[in-house]
Amino acid sequence: MRYARWIILIVLLTVLTSFMGKDKTTKGLNVGNIAPDFSLASNGTTTHELSDYKGKYVLLSFWASYDASSRLMNATLNHTLRTSSAATDVAMVSVSFDKYASIFQETVRRDGIKGAACLVDTKGEASGLFREYHLNRGFANYLLDDNGVIVAKNLSASQLSDFLESLSRP
Repeated sequence: MRYARWIILIVLLTVLTSFMGKDKTTKGLNVGNIAPDFSLASNGTTTHELSDYKGKYVLLSFWASYDASSRLMNATLNHTLRTSSAATDVAMVSVSFDKYASIFQETVRRDGIKGAACLVDTKGEASGLFREYHLNRGFANYLLDDNGVIVAKNLSASQLSDFLESLSRP
């Protein structure tokens, strides 16, 4: 009973401080930011740069084979782009943070990722690209406009489909 007031006070302070900062914007890149350029080799000889896609919409998807939700989202977004008639206006750049290229290649094959620039950064979560995009577990995807500006973040397949429909309308 003697410590009951202290316990109640600590619980109350913990609850109040847990709500602090909830209305702040999330750390990292947000809609309206310019996506940082990067360069990755796809097969040891061909280098892909994000700036190569300037003038075209880009769906930039970050994932890893060990992260089931990001892997599923990457495959779903790729399928949505492949099956949409308006997808000719959008390029997909798929970046995996797998430490082993062989695992990455097998995952791309099994998931049926086609028509996308599939790249791997074998430094995994220790890579500069991972830090530059402020990624966390769960990863992310970004839709960039033709100038490299982020117009949407963490799109679902249905949101991407809606966006593609809006592109096909006059």
